[in-house]
Amino acid sequence: MNSQPRVSDYMTIDLTLLRPEMRILEAMKVLLDKRISGAPVVDADGALIGVLSKKDCLRAALNAAYYQEWGCAVSGYMSAKVETMEAETDLVTAAGHFLASNFRRFPVVQDGRLVGQVSRADILKALLENWQ
Repeated sequence: MNSQPRVSDYMTIDLTLLRPEMRILEAMKVLLDKRISGAPVVDADGALIGVLSKKDCLRAALNAAYYQEWGCAVSGYMSAKVETMEAETDLVTAAGHFLASNFRRFPVVQDGRLVGQVSRADILKALLENWQ
């Protein structure tokens, strides 16, 4: 067994989750109230089907301003193509994923199921703790 620290050791597991049928205005309020930049979108079985970010919400707000209605559900604005990170990914590999990407956080999956989320700050903290 490899004793190297893994993403699963440092990820956040208490996530705010959104549903695809949720009204976009309601989802925006959730993100703002919880002061988070985005949240995973899961189906009725808990499978990850997308991510809704504040940028996606800004697109919805501009659309609402133009058409004078909020109209759409989360599924109409979320990013359906989601980059994830495996729970067993080692910290150095995880840091490399962040350096190669513009994303500030990744949903973490294990056996195809959403199990958490890891951020740049989580990986920085982990690297500092393990190699200080």
